[in-house]
Amino acid sequence: MSWTDERVELLKKMWGEGQSASQIAKELGGVTRNAVIGKVHRLGLSNRATSGGAKTETKAKAEPKPKPAPKPKAEPKAKPVPEMKTEPAVPPRTPGTVSARKAIIPAGQPLPPQPSANEISPEALAKVNEVEKKAKKLTLMELTERTCKWPVGDPATEHFWFCGLPTQSGKPYCEAHVGVAFQPMSSRRDRRR
Repeated sequence: MSWTDERVELLKKMWGEGQSASQIAKELGGVTRNAVIGKVHRLGLSNRATSGGAKTETKAKAEPKPKPAPKPKAEPKAKPVPEMKTEPAVPPRTPGTVSARKAIIPAGQPLPPQPSANEISPEALAKVNEVEKKAKKLTLMELTERTCKWPVGDPATEHFWFCGLPTQSGKPYCEAHVGVAFQPMSSRRDRRR
């Protein structure tokens, strides 16, 4: 579809009469609403109310606009509600402070003793120590679905590795590491007392 002179004149006339872009598109045929809007903008007809463009008789005969209704008086302001002060869920930090829970340890430094290590039974620890002597000491890239993914050492050092022994069915670790990772609830409860 091309914009012929006749089609452009019809567009200008209908636009000046206040017809919508959809109505104009229907009347012209073979053109979309968006195409009409685009052509209106290119022709500079876009602002009907403020444009000083071509006025038609329809606009001149339009009824005068009624005066807007007076604005209602402002209601008296309500008394302000006192603010309730609540404690923040997380205490604010000042620069340079680190919470005791999530202390960041620089790379290459040994990790502090983990609280869960004290809860592991001595039998399980002995078994883990024996297994780690026989471990395959795999890197992350050498792990498969059937190798134990128990990490050993500090990940920030070159002496870090994964166990690598065959896994227990349905678990990510070997038998010894499953004994450490998945403890029955009752044994954990007993150690806390």
